[in-house]
Amino acid sequence: MKRERQLSTKNRRQYLEDMANEPLDVIIIGGGITGAGIALDAASRGLHVGLVEKQDFGAGTSSRSTKLIHGGLRYLKQGEVNLVKEVGRERDTLYRNAPHIVIPEKMLLPLVANGTYGRLATSIGLWIYDRLAGVAQEERRVMLSKRHTEELEPLLRKDILKGSGLYIEYRTDDARLTIEVIKTAASYGALCVNYTEATRFLYKDQKVIGVQVRDVLTGEKYEIFAKKVVNAAGPWVDQVREKDKSLYGKRLHLTKGVHLVVPRHRLPLRQSVYFDVPDGRMIFAIPRDRATYIGTTDTDYHGNLETPRVTKDDVAYLLEAVNHMFPSVRLKEEDITSSWAGLRPLIHEDGKLPSELSRKDEIFHSPSGLITIAGGKLTGFRKMAERVVDLVVQELKTEEGREFHECTTDKIVLAGGDFSHPEQIPAFVRIIHAKAGAQMGISEEQVLVLVGRFGTNAAKIMEKALELRAAHPEKDPSLLLMCAELSYCIEEEMAVNLNDFLIRRTGRLFFERETLEPVYRILLEEMAKLLEWNEEQKLSFLEQFEEEYRNAVQFV
Repeated sequence: MKRERQLSTKNRRQYLEDMANEPLDVIIIGGGITGAGIALDAASRGLHVGLVEKQDFGAGTSSRSTKLIHGGLRYLKQGEVNLVKEVGRERDTLYRNAPHIVIPEKMLLPLVANGTYGRLATSIGLWIYDRLAGVAQEERRVMLSKRHTEELEPLLRKDILKGSGLYIEYRTDDARLTIEVIKTAASYGALCVNYTEATRFLYKDQKVIGVQVRDVLTGEKYEIFAKKVVNAAGPWVDQVREKDKSLYGKRLHLTKGVHLVVPRHRLPLRQSVYFDVPDGRMIFAIPRDRATYIGTTDTDYHGNLETPRVTKDDVAYLLEAVNHMFPSVRLKEEDITSSWAGLRPLIHEDGKLPSELSRKDEIFHSPSGLITIAGGKLTGFRKMAERVVDLVVQELKTEEGREFHECTTDKIVLAGGDFSHPEQIPAFVRIIHAKAGAQMGISEEQVLVLVGRFGTNAAKIMEKALELRAAHPEKDPSLLLMCAELSYCIEEEMAVNLNDFLIRRTGRLFFERETLEPVYRILLEEMAKLLEWNEEQKLSFLEQFEEEYRNAVQFV
């Protein structure tokens, strides 16, 4: 195993220099969940690995999904049995290896007049779904009568309701999952750096032998040589292929998915619901802490890849859908506390509507040797990574005669997931609260949220919070805890700016936006001090955050 790397913001430059100074076995372009998974798989097999991401880790699709680890029931209807089987079984692997951020969630599927699924089809479909996914006996689907369904979820529209199916899915925080995978890859020696753009490829005898990259923060350029180059750039995959002059044949088909967040009391569901929309699609409504989020849309997208926006039409569509199924709630645009829009990098198929496109992944191999992975689902990232690294090691074995370990990522516990069993988490929360939280005036609920983000690493954050409390006893305990989180995210999660911290490391912009107004400037000052920003940098990062803060509730 190679030397463990700490994913500190202060190490970014050193890691870029390390990549430039010593040839790598593989360089990965893209720091979303797919690139992160490839970095972990490759590093854990003994390869010398580098990864560059032009934005923050997970800033694209991997922080803007429906935040579910699920098999995709509708893919079964489309006949994609192998996809459902593979990602269904991956749910169990992820739950075992990251129980702090992969949470079992009861999902109610209402059966309605003229709906997508009838009772018999739903019963059989969920039965097959459970067995393909290897669901434990006690978690398998239950079919419910209309009366029982109404008791379980009183908000459902009663005049069209016929009954329901109740089954298990898994909720996650996609951005946190990505960062935990990146951190784990770094613990196996992978050199991972955000805000670093691959600007052009390096060639020898028409074969790709590396990339030139530019540090977006400093403007410095580096040449990084690698035996294999992998393009895992998600929505940017075709742009990267274009740099290699290998954009032909199959291409991406980008679709946009939008989610809206409302206060829990405005849509007080008792469990998650996957329900019919009048146009024949289905969407989710998912309770999370003090909020409920709704989504998603599925429309063709041709705009800016970095900043997809939520439109008024998106909002109208989702609100109409919710009010159709839950007529008593009467949600309005003013109820929306936050939102996000993400892009699905699907593989184009002629004649198919966005929601009909396959979610299967595919590997493209260009004449230069560039390896590209496209398509796929969040849930299937580990198997996607395994297939890519299998190809990389097979080529290295053929070319150099080297032997590598088999894939073992199904057994690798992710950073923060060191619990012998998920049932251990509540006890861990109580211990952390008793040791530190109670002293600080931090509630057990706050500690639970902290553990839900950082797992066992929450203990480090609470220790830091106690240090801050000793130094600043006059300050608000909740603010000190947030500052302790910020310090941890800089030292161990390469948070570079306020957006990284408040959007991707903690999800606060999406799910606690209403609490940020009094504190975000304080956090900016704290970050400026820890990272030694000048006034120009501070102002730039403030403007970036305030733009995101506004866009979360302003629709175009």
